[in-house]
Amino acid sequence: MFDQQKKASLAAWRRMAEQAEGDLDPEQQYDELLKAADQMEEQGLITSAEWRQLVRDAGNVFTLNEEQPQR
Repeated sequence: MFDQQKKASLAAWRRMAEQAEGDLDPEQQYDELLKAADQMEEQGLITSAEWRQLVRDAGNVFTLNEEQPQR
């Protein structure tokens, strides 16, 4: 059960990270990704190393989204 919850949470995080110009601006998306990573760590679903990787990934998503021209 724990592994399924972890996989589902990480999959949801990845889907949120891959949303291109959805309803959220890049800063909001970054904030939501960090909140989700924090929640997973608080629930014990991910380790601190996994949390750090998600934070780095969120930063990369933010940077890429900021560099793309606005429509």
